[in-house]
Amino acid sequence: MRWLDEEQQRSWRAFLVGTTLLMDRLDRELREQHRLSLPEYEILVRLSEAKGHRMRMAMLADSVSHSRSRVTHTVSRMETAGLVVRDTCLADGRGVEAVLTEQGRQALRDAAPTHVAGVRRLLVDLVDDEDFQAVGRVFNAVTDGLIEGNPAMDIR
Repeated sequence: MRWLDEEQQRSWRAFLVGTTLLMDRLDRELREQHRLSLPEYEILVRLSEAKGHRMRMAMLADSVSHSRSRVTHTVSRMETAGLVVRDTCLADGRGVEAVLTEQGRQALRDAAPTHVAGVRRLLVDLVDDEDFQAVGRVFNAVTDGLIEGNPAMDIR
């Protein structure tokens, strides 16, 4: 077993605390100012970027890295709020797609400035460009390793 050295342990703990505090604050700002959770906001973003503003539920779950059941529950709440509707899949008629409504598009337009300002204020503007780019490289490598099933990431 290779244990973390002191510096790695400090960095790991800073990451854990920092990401938890950051996500909690971004979520709280969206909830307080727009009555949207961060996961709901992310679903609105994904749907706004999708062709026809619609995505299969399974694909939507994958795109936000949440379980299908969690996304189903979240989309149900969003449907009740009029932000999305569920519809039969246009491609094959078998699956279910989440579809962004006009009310959902407006909610995203309203909330986006709050979210972007929070990301800037609480993360981007606190570090220099080189450090921020390093964060991107690190998490691209982590994402690639986890998605591609990198053997180095296998704990067996």
